Amino acid sequence: MFKRLLLATAILATCALPAVAQVKVGVITGATGPGASLGIPYKNTFTVLPKTLGGQPVQYIILDDATDPTNAVKLARKLVVEDKVDLLIGSSSVPAATAITDVAAELKTPQIALSPVGAAAAKNPWVYSIPQPASLMMGAVAEDMKARKVKRVAYIGFNDSWGDLVLSGLKANAEAAGITIVADERYARLDTSVAGQVLKVVASNPDAVVVGGSGTPGALPQMTLVERGYKGPVYHNHGIINKDFLRVGGKALEGAMAPTGPVMVAEQLPDSNPVKKTSLEFTKLYEGAFGAGTRNAFSAYSYDAYLLADKAVQEAMKKAKPGTPEFRQALRDALEQTKEVVGTHGVYNMSATDHAGVDSRARVLVRVENGDWKLVKSKAD
Repeated sequence: MFKRLLLATAILATCALPAVAQVKVGVITGATGPGASLGIPYKNTFTVLPKTLGGQPVQYIILDDATDPTNAVKLARKLVVEDKVDLLIGSSSVPAATAITDVAAELKTPQIALSPVGAAAAKNPWVYSIPQPASLMMGAVAEDMKARKVKRVAYIGFNDSWGDLVLSGLKANAEAAGITIVADERYARLDTSVAGQVLKVVASNPDAVVVGGSGTPGALPQMTLVERGYKGPVYHNHGIINKDFLRVGGKALEGAMAPTGPVMVAEQLPDSNPVKKTSLEFTKLYEGAFGAGTRNAFSAYSYDAYLLADKAVQEAMKKAKPGTPEFRQALRDALEQTKEVVGTHGVYNMSATDHAGVDSRARVLVRVENGDWKLVKSKAD
């Protein structure tokens, strides 16, 4: 009788315990389509993350938009309306990430974009962006050009919002560096030839060329420039920092320069660099799952999104429960209050007027040497 009483008491006590609240996160990447070389590593990171977020159990619902903005919008709406997620993360291409911002605003669900977003979307109070703004990163390019006495620059980039963002970032820094942009040529992500555009670029007689592509399609202009005998410096942007880009471009990419987050050359950084420790920890985690040398800038962006979300969920839990509009609002507010969160790409400090939150600590300049990325230690190294 006494044992039955103890058992009944234990059952009642267990039933009286509050259920642990689960946080639901909807992740959208372009794991197929023309942006797959970026989308796959973005997605991979979420398979090796801790099983908690802000101290709460977390469920990541990971979907593929096939690098298509229309698909991204449909998936974002499904995640919020049907799956009741508390947070959207994605997507991995600028057009898709930007398209999702409208859903985030309409359904009042915070979004951490894994790609930079346009100027209008950047003002959306529900949207936060992990990758460095193009203006910040192209500033590093302009500084190096100035040191090399580059005056005339030709541009060739995607004919979409990413190509526009890179060019805008270049223009924002060009005048102060004494640079004139003498050509603006565009190509589509799925194009297999840019011969015509490169002929015009070379004909403009530039001192240097800037390529506004991303992923493996970003290698095509430099490969074609080399075929045409162009010998000047070629600069890229932070959208091409992965092994697939190097594999596709091969020897034609030797000497190419690009800005990126410090994580890509973490071992080459001085110990005083604020992100070195986090970058090395991420590298160990990611390469432990996917193999040596698999670290890339895009998988690291996803890790930084996790770090920001982890801190924000911890704060939001003090005000509301997951699965409610109040929690989504509290999560949005907590993201905006992010202070000194050290990631792999930079140190994040958000505010009501800055939803990217990074500064010059979030960029280094790298150069392709013997098929790998090497830190450029000085502006004209």
